Amino acid sequence: MMCAVAMTFIDQTIVSIAAPDIVSELHLTSSGMQWVVNAYLLALAAFFALGGRLADLYGPRRVVVAGTLIFVGSSVLCGCVPTGGSPLTWLVVFRATQGLGAALLFPAALAVVVAVFPVERRGRALALFFGLTGALTAVGPLLGGWLTDWTWRAIFWVNVPVAIVALALTALARIPAHRRDEPLDVPGAVLIAVGMGLSVLGFQQAATWGWDSVATWACIAGGLVVLGVFGRYELRVRHPLVNLTVFRDRAFTADVLVLFFSMLVFVPLFFFASVYAQISLSASPNQAALYLLYFFAGFALASQWGGRILDKRGARPAMKTGCVVGAVGFALWAGKLTDLTMHDQWPYAALAGAGIGFILAPASTDAVNRAIGASYGEVTGITQTVRNYAASVGLAIYGTLLTHTMTSNVTDTLRARGVPANTARSAAGDVSEAVVGAPDASTPSGDGPLATTMRAAMSAIRRDFAEANQWVFYGMAVALGVAFLCALRHPGDRVQVTAPGATPEAVLTPQEASSYDADDGEARRGDGEARRGADARTEGEARADADSARGPYTGGNRPSTHRPPPRG
Repeated sequence: MMCAVAMTFIDQTIVSIAAPDIVSELHLTSSGMQWVVNAYLLALAAFFALGGRLADLYGPRRVVVAGTLIFVGSSVLCGCVPTGGSPLTWLVVFRATQGLGAALLFPAALAVVVAVFPVERRGRALALFFGLTGALTAVGPLLGGWLTDWTWRAIFWVNVPVAIVALALTALARIPAHRRDEPLDVPGAVLIAVGMGLSVLGFQQAATWGWDSVATWACIAGGLVVLGVFGRYELRVRHPLVNLTVFRDRAFTADVLVLFFSMLVFVPLFFFASVYAQISLSASPNQAALYLLYFFAGFALASQWGGRILDKRGARPAMKTGCVVGAVGFALWAGKLTDLTMHDQWPYAALAGAGIGFILAPASTDAVNRAIGASYGEVTGITQTVRNYAASVGLAIYGTLLTHTMTSNVTDTLRARGVPANTARSAAGDVSEAVVGAPDASTPSGDGPLATTMRAAMSAIRRDFAEANQWVFYGMAVALGVAFLCALRHPGDRVQVTAPGATPEAVLTPQEASSYDADDGEARRGDGEARRGADARTEGEARADADSARGPYTGGNRPSTHRPPPRG
């Protein structure tokens, strides 16, 4: 399962490194390249819920194999894109089918891991799962830089050997063949795909179309309306695509909210930290990938620790700890961004990574443990849909914040060097769009006064970009602060499943069992006395009925009227 999922995680970050070479060889525009990146994420968001449901209906093994084949086939075709004809259409279509394969593959693979391990061991198992897959996400830019030195097409072809290993191990593994004999909710699948696709598209294109664009808000609002229709439809259908009654579990709802706000941080961090390293620190793509490894060192270690906390004490302590540690880490990291030194930042990057590590595995595992009727694929589809949706929202919000702050900072810098206000604003907008869309630390060319001033101001502009990123990182700290408030709403219970396929049962942790106060004790004692009284009355009525059935006393030894006291 790890090999299969590795492809989907690496592909989320590896393409961005090869973007300049792809644009150059295929003669794509910057907006066209953005569609190549977004097509994959759009398909992920649209089809995660469907992938989870298919894993429940047809068995996770079949869906893992189908998702892997779709993914690797699309990867090969992406690498074979012709230089003539319509290369943009080719790439967008097969990047979208890549996303479809990943959306089928990931929920099914996670459902296998959940089904194989008992509840009391799932925390550590999924901590290892999420820790390794998270680390693989950081490997994407490093691997992409190395492969691009040979040919950018290799970033897609590298999935072929990984897929072969994944399929071979899947064939050898003893995967439980759990299936649910229910029909597929096709209308629900269409509604959630359209709703998620539209709203995510609006968030993704907000930086290009602008937040004041009718198209932006039409997509976001239209998608949310369709998702509302989906929710109402699912509550009425007999076999829904997503069983929304799972949200009646307060702990599950808290888990999902914590995942949402933490994923506002986790995925966007890859982009913003990488761009910051290349622009402000003048790092190469490979050095930027190494910069991210500081974050993942803390993430991997804390993931294992968080899994142990989940198994022993439940999800709430791990989530609360992670939110606090992460918020503090991102706030301190933001304060060091303007120092423009990579190595002085590693303690704060590791602290921020540790915070996210404490959160993701416990929250995801606790949510899956609460699946109704062991519908692990379905619940995994829900959590992954929420995570991917949050990532899209985070990229849109933080991207807008970064662009606005960067434009303002560069405008002030150029005006201080004598550039007219209108020219400074126009140049600052171009700089912001360039560095946010395709990070490049090279200096502007040309002999004009503006180009000369820009070259002289590059050091100040790099600092301007670092200051703009500070607001992004402070925003990430705020998101984790909100996640902490959501974690407080978690009841703190743990889940026990006593038999395969049984509905999960919440049990109290030892700390909660000892937290009941005197009023609760009095209430329980009152309930006990009431039950004993009811038992006594019931037993007395039964004896009276028996005496009546035997008829009146006619002589001889009268039965004893002594009765033992009722047992409470």
